[in-house]
Amino acid sequence: VITPLTATSDGDVLTATAYSVASPQDERTTSLTNRLTDDVLPQAVSGTAADTYVTGTTAAQVDFLDIVAGRLPLIIAVVVALAFLVILAVFRGLLVAVKAAVLNVLSIAASYGVVVAVFQWGWGGPALGVSGKVPIESYVPMMMFAIVFGLSMDYEIFLLSRIHEAWVRTGDARASVAHALEITARVITCAALIMVSVFAAFIISDNIVVKMLGLGLAASVLIDATVVRLLLVPAVMTLLGRSAWWIPGPLDRILPHLDAEGSAQESERSPGGVKDVTSGGSRS
Repeated sequence: VITPLTATSDGDVLTATAYSVASPQDERTTSLTNRLTDDVLPQAVSGTAADTYVTGTTAAQVDFLDIVAGRLPLIIAVVVALAFLVILAVFRGLLVAVKAAVLNVLSIAASYGVVVAVFQWGWGGPALGVSGKVPIESYVPMMMFAIVFGLSMDYEIFLLSRIHEAWVRTGDARASVAHALEITARVITCAALIMVSVFAAFIISDNIVVKMLGLGLAASVLIDATVVRLLLVPAVMTLLGRSAWWIPGPLDRILPHLDAEGSAQESERSPGGVKDVTSGGSRS
């Protein structure tokens, strides 16, 4: 439904209001807004000097959705690539960095899946206070990615630091994973329980966006700390063995050397013929 055109006091602008038969969040409303912006209005003033605009809250939300949808893949790619480079520079293991990037993305994808299943598909929605199917707010995926990726990287660095520390000391890849898991599992589990409890508290909110964020973040931390960090990471590191810490020589020379374990590890690699198991060689 479109109201008749109304002129402003100076007669320079004509305005009309379009009402969609669907709700503002409905896909049909988004399609209507895009069709008015891209096709209907430009064709209506074709051959004249007039300009057309679609304004209002719904149009602004559609524009924001288009911007987020277009930029989110790039943002994810850039952040994951930077995290990959940081882990590669710190731990000097090509496959370790690849594994970290892939599993962190897996955690985020799992949390997105939980949110979509509950809010868009309606799985278990009534039990969480969600009536019917609800569209995902456009900025929720971006906020979830920023928070979830930061938390998952925190757990990843904590666990990898202990594995790498034992690997440098013993040179036994399998034993290093077992030792690191033994001393970090309780800490990661307790930290995850605290974060899950905090995020889950937001699920009882009446605000649907807060409820989305609370459920997504709680599910993500739970999946990341249990399935990913305490199951997949140790399993993958055990299967990779010594090859996890391999890095091509030219790449090793280009990357800066960052010490995540402190000066104690540097002293273990100091002159005197101590074997540097990280690079597979020895220093004299």
